[in-house]
Amino acid sequence: MTFKDLYQSGAHKRNLGHFASIANMASVDGALGEEEEKMLKRFARKLDIAAEEYEEVLKNPGKYPINPPNDADTRLERMHDLFEMIFADNEIDDEERSLIEKYAIGLGYTEELANKLIKRSIAIYQGGLDLEDYRYLLNRK
Repeated sequence: MTFKDLYQSGAHKRNLGHFASIANMASVDGALGEEEEKMLKRFARKLDIAAEEYEEVLKNPGKYPINPPNDADTRLERMHDLFEMIFADNEIDDEERSLIEKYAIGLGYTEELANKLIKRSIAIYQGGLDLEDYRYLLNRK
């Protein structure tokens, strides 16, 4: 196995773990809605998740570990992805809030930063933003 193969394998495992986190968020409030399913399929394509992996993850999204990225931009992008899934039904419930807090800490944010990020993100997501607007608003004083 070459170094490139090892890197791709590791990157794919991180993507699979991230996809499982998104799937977990989607299923936390019960059966998947049409919008949630559509978003999951979009994320599966974006993260290069095969159809068999997609089905396996949906069976048990909790069995995949969170693999925190090494850089802040990727961490922020992953939080953005999770918030997109949470707000697919235009609301956030207590279970989703609890899960997003755990995932934020799992991604490498301190508890204080995670709470600040989540509070601000919820306020931002009430209107739905793309990643660049999200990044800009979070970094604004």
